[in-house]
Amino acid sequence: MPIFFDKHRIRPLILVFLPILLVWMSIPSKALAHAYSASYTKITMDSKQTELVFTLDTLSILELIPSIDANKNFVLEKSEITKNKHHLEELIEEGLTLDKGNKEQTPKITSMKLVKKENKEFLSTYMSFPAFSPGDTINYNDGFYFHDTGTNYVDLITATINGESSEGVLQGKERTWTVLVTEIQQEQGQTAQPDTHQVQPKPAATTDEKTPATSWLSFFKLGMLHILTGYDHLLFLLALLLRKQTFKQYAAIVTSFTMAHSITLSLAVLGWVTLPSRFVEAVIAFSICYVALENIFRKEIRYRWSITFLFGLIHGLGFAMILKEMAIPKSHLAVALINFNLGIEAVQLSIVLLLLPLLSYLFKLKNSGKVVTYSSYAIVALGAIWLFQRLFL
Repeated sequence: MPIFFDKHRIRPLILVFLPILLVWMSIPSKALAHAYSASYTKITMDSKQTELVFTLDTLSILELIPSIDANKNFVLEKSEITKNKHHLEELIEEGLTLDKGNKEQTPKITSMKLVKKENKEFLSTYMSFPAFSPGDTINYNDGFYFHDTGTNYVDLITATINGESSEGVLQGKERTWTVLVTEIQQEQGQTAQPDTHQVQPKPAATTDEKTPATSWLSFFKLGMLHILTGYDHLLFLLALLLRKQTFKQYAAIVTSFTMAHSITLSLAVLGWVTLPSRFVEAVIAFSICYVALENIFRKEIRYRWSITFLFGLIHGLGFAMILKEMAIPKSHLAVALINFNLGIEAVQLSIVLLLLPLLSYLFKLKNSGKVVTYSSYAIVALGAIWLFQRLFL
């Protein structure tokens, strides 16, 4: 007997399960929050020398040099670093360049050290370069994953030149950070710090002259990337919206989540609030399960904004981790923090505006209750997987 599919039943299933499927397909095999490849570059310049410390997560190193993991345990060990020092040096020297004008400078790699940032392993490579003089234009280029169209790699730069600090963010096709070193001048007995004019980032793939992106735009883009690759945050947001509510309730949920994570994001980056990253990531996974279970078992959803606010405080700590590692000077922190948060909000609001019409259509259908229930079970399962991994792995 032929099987007939009711399009009125299939369509709502597609509307809800498609976003969940897309999230699932996008999650790396280890299913970690913010699982993109991140590096941190610290440049320190004075009249005697230039020191560059490049810190890259070890999972990226294992991906770039698969043969280095001799025992196949997916952990970069000290013995493997020592044995493959030459290959690691080649990787760093090919991926990074520091130029004076158009002339590439030759680095001297002095050491390599394994470091731990939050709950992730990184390899820090220490390099020294010749000193730069006033009037020199410095170009720092990062080519890691440049030809990988699906990359979400980001390089966070903090530079100190004769005591003056500046920051940069390299991501996507924008892989060149430029700074102009100027003379220290004395006027009326007061010493002025050198002006570091940031012209970053400039597209590395072309030679066309374009208006350079400003620092605020870089942090705005970083915030957008951070939420787009924060699969757990996106799934939490979907779980919050999945249950039918009034527009006023939806507005309260989105507002409370925004306020909560903005508060703890700021407090964490300022160093006023600190919690273990394993705890933060586990609670984020638990929040996904809790909200999805509410969708299944609660007959009436009321005051969801309150639980959203409480969990939003924890999500804000998750957002803050990447900025904390940059050690941004307090004089520059406000601009970076505001624009990073604006980038998060831009993506979050876009997702909400996209989902609400689809959900509004879904709720008008007869079998919408079953779709919400089954989708919530799927969300609980994924949240539970994350929760187990973050507690025990």
